Amino acid sequence: MSNSFYNLTPDRVIEAVEKSGFTLTGHYMVLNSYENRVYDLKLEDDTHIIVKFYRPGRWSLEQIQEEHQFLFDLEADELTVCAPLKFSDGKTIHDADGIFFAIWPRTGGRIPEELSDIDMMNIGRLLARIHNNGSAKDCKHRLRLTGETYGINSLKYLIDNSFLPSNCIKRYSDAVNEIVKIYDSLTPGIPFHRIHGDCHLGNLLHRDGSFFFLDFDDFLMGPAVQDIWMLISSRDKDSQRELNLFVEGYREFRNFETSWLKLIEPLRGLRYINYAAWIARRWDDPAFPHIFPHFGTEEYWIKETSDLAEQ
Repeated sequence: MSNSFYNLTPDRVIEAVEKSGFTLTGHYMVLNSYENRVYDLKLEDDTHIIVKFYRPGRWSLEQIQEEHQFLFDLEADELTVCAPLKFSDGKTIHDADGIFFAIWPRTGGRIPEELSDIDMMNIGRLLARIHNNGSAKDCKHRLRLTGETYGINSLKYLIDNSFLPSNCIKRYSDAVNEIVKIYDSLTPGIPFHRIHGDCHLGNLLHRDGSFFFLDFDDFLMGPAVQDIWMLISSRDKDSQRELNLFVEGYREFRNFETSWLKLIEPLRGLRYINYAAWIARRWDDPAFPHIFPHFGTEEYWIKETSDLAEQ
């Protein structure tokens, strides 16, 4: 299935979509996506659809269904999101030679280059409304953002598959274990609920005077602050001001305890670890060595180890 995924051709993509009941013009454009394979296709009525072929082995059918259900839940709550289209059989997921795929309407909008004070407060309000909906039900199949899932499991994969050079293993492992220990010691009593999970500016669009988030592919059960800290531009003197504005807007719709902010730095560390393991898990994908040419070199791991120890 992996080889089939790496070699998706226009003919195979178009055939799968047409078998699912769509009539296409032949217009075919590949869109940028490292994790999945995403295409812009034109229908005979001159509208466009976005087709996403999910990377085999990443999510189960049940996990993808929970992603789609979250989007439908948000849409029903009058939140602007891009929910998948339903096929004629009522499903949102079809299978093409063992690869799950889904279809979305094409969504217009622009990624904001910078955010004003009003923008930051509005995004805080939006996240609070998303989290109000997210807390209404649990997920049975998606991940929980724990020290084990993002830290320990990632470290184990890197070591077991010989990605870490021998001179970095101890220092890197010590840093991972310390970050996990700190994170797990701080999370008791902090609510976990459905969140976006990968809430950075690249997944935020502005259209018709309002903001909305795209790509809930990484959604999971986690703390609210995970969806806030990645929107902050940096850790410089302005970051606290930005954070305060996000939280001020958030609190207009949902409670947010100041003590939850202590999770930001451990979460940042877990993201470093999880991101490195994500690249490692994709290393047999022919695209990844080209996208990340320095990954896996001794220089790369020395810097990663130093950065993680500092974090």
